[in-house]
Amino acid sequence: MSDRPLPPGSPRDHDAGAPKEPLPTSPRGGEDRLRVLSVLVEDNSGTLSKVSGLIRRRGFHVRAISIGPSREPGRFRMTLEVDAGHAEADQVLKQLERLVDVVEVEDLTDHDVHSRELVVARVAVSEVSALVDKGARVLDTGPTWTTIEFAGEGEEVGGFVDELRRHGILDVVRSGPVVMRRTAS
Repeated sequence: MSDRPLPPGSPRDHDAGAPKEPLPTSPRGGEDRLRVLSVLVEDNSGTLSKVSGLIRRRGFHVRAISIGPSREPGRFRMTLEVDAGHAEADQVLKQLERLVDVVEVEDLTDHDVHSRELVVARVAVSEVSALVDKGARVLDTGPTWTTIEFAGEGEEVGGFVDELRRHGILDVVRSGPVVMRRTAS
Protein backbone atom coordinates (compact mmCIF):
# COMPACT_ATOMS: atom_id res chain seq x y z
CA MET A 1 0.00 0.00 0.00
CA SER A 2 1.30 3.42 -0.90
CA ASP A 3 2.36 5.94 1.72
CA ARG A 4 1.26 8.72 -0.61
CA PRO A 5 -1.58 10.96 0.58
CA LEU A 6 -4.97 10.20 -0.87
CA PRO A 7 -6.32 12.52 -3.56
CA PRO A 8 -8.94 15.03 -2.42
CA GLY A 9 -12.40 13.48 -2.33
CA SER A 10 -11.03 9.93 -2.13
CA PRO A 11 -13.60 7.69 -0.43
CA ARG A 12 -10.92 5.55 1.26
CA ASP A 13 -10.35 5.30 4.98
CA HIS A 14 -8.28 2.36 6.29
CA ASP A 15 -8.46 0.12 3.24
CA ALA A 16 -6.35 -2.64 1.81
CA GLY A 17 -5.10 -0.57 -1.13
CA ALA A 18 -8.26 -1.13 -3.09
CA PRO A 19 -9.51 1.14 -5.83
CA LYS A 20 -12.21 3.50 -4.72
CA GLU A 21 -15.00 5.07 -6.68
CA PRO A 22 -14.96 7.31 -8.52
CA LEU A 23 -11.77 6.57 -10.44
CA PRO A 24 -12.63 7.98 -13.87
CA THR A 25 -9.22 9.38 -14.73
CA SER A 26 -5.58 9.16 -13.89
CA PRO A 27 -3.56 12.00 -12.43
CA ARG A 28 -1.27 11.44 -15.44
CA GLY A 29 -3.87 12.00 -18.13
CA GLY A 30 -7.48 12.73 -18.94
CA GLU A 31 -8.42 9.26 -20.16
CA ASP A 32 -9.47 6.28 -18.08
CA ARG A 33 -6.15 4.49 -17.56
CA LEU A 34 -6.93 1.76 -15.04
CA ARG A 35 -5.84 -1.65 -16.34
CA VAL A 36 -6.75 -4.97 -14.69
CA LEU A 37 -3.94 -7.52 -14.88
CA SER A 38 -4.23 -11.16 -13.85
CA VAL A 39 -0.88 -12.73 -12.96
CA LEU A 40 -0.41 -16.44 -12.19
CA VAL A 41 2.72 -16.90 -10.06
CA GLU A 42 4.66 -19.63 -8.33
CA ASP A 43 4.24 -19.68 -4.54
CA ASN A 44 7.82 -18.72 -3.70
CA SER A 45 9.11 -16.39 -1.02
CA GLY A 46 9.75 -12.95 -2.46
CA THR A 47 7.42 -13.30 -5.46
CA LEU A 48 5.19 -10.41 -4.38
CA SER A 49 8.26 -8.23 -3.79
CA LYS A 50 9.62 -9.06 -7.26
CA VAL A 51 6.32 -8.26 -8.98
CA SER A 52 5.64 -5.06 -7.05
CA GLY A 53 9.28 -3.96 -7.35
CA LEU A 54 9.18 -4.36 -11.12
CA ILE A 55 6.00 -2.29 -11.38
CA ARG A 56 7.35 0.36 -9.00
CA ARG A 57 10.66 0.66 -10.90
CA ARG A 58 8.71 1.28 -14.11
CA GLY A 59 6.84 4.12 -12.40
CA PHE A 60 3.37 2.61 -12.52
CA HIS A 61 0.94 3.19 -9.70
CA VAL A 62 -0.77 0.05 -8.37
CA ARG A 63 -4.28 1.12 -7.34
CA ALA A 64 -5.28 -2.30 -5.96
CA ILE A 65 -3.87 -5.77 -5.47
CA SER A 66 -5.49 -9.04 -4.45
CA ILE A 67 -3.73 -12.36 -4.06
CA GLY A 68 -5.22 -15.78 -3.55
CA PRO A 69 -4.79 -19.44 -4.39
CA SER A 70 -5.32 -20.69 -7.92
CA ARG A 71 -6.69 -24.05 -9.04
CA GLU A 72 -3.10 -25.25 -9.44
CA PRO A 73 -1.32 -26.31 -6.22
CA GLY A 74 1.77 -24.23 -5.50
CA ARG A 75 0.55 -21.29 -7.59
CA PHE A 76 -1.30 -18.12 -6.71
CA ARG A 77 -3.36 -15.65 -8.73
CA MET A 78 -2.58 -11.96 -8.35
CA THR A 79 -5.05 -9.36 -9.56
CA LEU A 80 -3.53 -5.92 -10.07
CA GLU A 81 -5.24 -2.66 -10.96
CA VAL A 82 -2.52 -0.53 -12.50
CA ASP A 83 -2.74 3.12 -13.52
CA ALA A 84 -1.37 2.82 -17.05
CA GLY A 85 -2.45 3.34 -20.64
CA HIS A 86 -2.77 0.45 -23.11
CA ALA A 87 0.81 0.68 -24.45
CA GLU A 88 2.23 1.05 -20.94
CA ALA A 89 0.20 -1.95 -19.74
CA ASP A 90 1.64 -3.99 -22.63
CA GLN A 91 5.12 -2.98 -21.43
CA VAL A 92 4.28 -4.08 -17.86
CA LEU A 93 2.94 -7.42 -19.16
CA LYS A 94 6.13 -8.09 -21.13
CA GLN A 95 8.30 -7.21 -18.13
CA LEU A 96 6.23 -9.41 -15.80
CA GLU A 97 6.47 -12.35 -18.23
CA ARG A 98 10.27 -12.19 -17.88
CA LEU A 99 10.17 -12.86 -14.13
CA VAL A 100 11.03 -16.46 -13.28
CA ASP A 101 8.18 -16.83 -10.75
CA VAL A 102 5.54 -15.58 -13.22
CA VAL A 103 3.73 -18.35 -15.10
CA GLU A 104 1.12 -16.30 -17.00
CA VAL A 105 0.06 -12.65 -17.36
CA GLU A 106 -3.17 -11.41 -18.90
CA ASP A 107 -4.73 -7.97 -19.32
CA LEU A 108 -8.42 -8.45 -18.45
CA THR A 109 -9.36 -4.77 -18.81
CA ASP A 110 -11.56 -5.16 -21.87
CA HIS A 111 -12.82 -8.67 -21.13
CA ASP A 112 -16.19 -9.77 -19.79
CA VAL A 113 -15.36 -10.65 -16.18
CA HIS A 114 -16.82 -11.36 -12.77
CA SER A 115 -15.35 -8.77 -10.41
CA ARG A 116 -16.02 -8.64 -6.67
CA GLU A 117 -14.80 -6.48 -3.83
CA LEU A 118 -15.51 -6.61 -0.12
CA VAL A 119 -15.88 -3.91 2.50
CA VAL A 120 -16.00 -4.57 6.24
CA ALA A 121 -17.00 -1.65 8.46
CA ARG A 122 -17.74 -0.87 12.08
CA VAL A 123 -20.66 1.54 12.50
CA ALA A 124 -22.83 2.84 15.33
CA VAL A 125 -25.59 0.41 16.34
CA SER A 126 -28.23 3.02 15.49
CA GLU A 127 -27.16 2.97 11.81
CA VAL A 128 -27.30 -0.77 11.16
CA SER A 129 -30.87 -1.22 9.90
CA ALA A 130 -30.45 1.33 7.10
CA LEU A 131 -27.23 -0.39 5.97
CA VAL A 132 -28.73 -3.88 6.16
CA ASP A 133 -31.55 -2.57 3.94
CA LYS A 134 -28.82 -1.66 1.40
CA GLY A 135 -27.51 -5.26 1.43
CA ALA A 136 -25.01 -5.33 4.30
CA ARG A 137 -24.64 -8.42 6.48
CA VAL A 138 -24.03 -8.21 10.23
CA LEU A 139 -20.81 -9.90 11.39
CA ASP A 140 -20.55 -8.84 15.03
CA THR A 141 -22.27 -6.54 17.51
CA GLY A 142 -21.02 -4.72 20.58
CA PRO A 143 -22.73 -2.37 23.04
CA THR A 144 -22.36 0.73 20.82
CA TRP A 145 -21.16 -0.62 17.48
CA THR A 146 -21.85 -3.26 14.84
CA THR A 147 -19.46 -4.74 12.30
CA ILE A 148 -20.98 -5.29 8.86
CA GLU A 149 -19.81 -6.55 5.48
CA PHE A 150 -20.87 -5.78 1.95
CA ALA A 151 -19.66 -7.45 -1.27
CA GLY A 152 -20.29 -6.52 -4.87
CA GLU A 153 -18.89 -5.04 -8.06
CA GLY A 154 -16.47 -2.15 -7.58
CA GLU A 155 -19.08 0.54 -8.28
CA GLU A 156 -21.56 -1.07 -5.88
CA VAL A 157 -18.95 -1.24 -3.13
CA GLY A 158 -17.90 2.36 -3.85
CA GLY A 159 -21.53 3.44 -3.53
CA PHE A 160 -21.86 1.49 -0.29
CA VAL A 161 -18.74 3.20 1.11
CA ASP A 162 -20.34 6.56 0.22
CA GLU A 163 -23.48 5.42 2.06
CA LEU A 164 -21.33 4.45 5.06
CA ARG A 165 -19.97 8.01 5.15
CA ARG A 166 -23.50 9.36 5.47
CA HIS A 167 -24.15 7.01 8.41
CA GLY A 168 -20.83 7.48 10.18
CA ILE A 169 -17.93 5.07 9.98
CA LEU A 170 -16.06 4.04 13.11
CA ASP A 171 -13.63 1.94 11.03
CA VAL A 172 -13.56 0.53 7.50
CA VAL A 173 -11.43 -1.84 5.39
CA ARG A 174 -11.91 -2.51 1.67
CA SER A 175 -10.37 -5.28 -0.40
CA GLY A 176 -9.01 -5.02 -3.89
CA PRO A 177 -10.87 -6.63 -6.77
CA VAL A 178 -11.01 -10.36 -7.31
CA VAL A 179 -11.51 -10.88 -11.04
CA MET A 180 -12.30 -13.95 -13.17
CA ARG A 181 -13.30 -14.26 -16.83
CA ARG A 182 -16.97 -15.09 -17.32
CA THR A 183 -16.00 -17.67 -19.93
CA ALA A 184 -12.96 -19.93 -20.22
CA SER A 185 -10.17 -18.45 -22.33
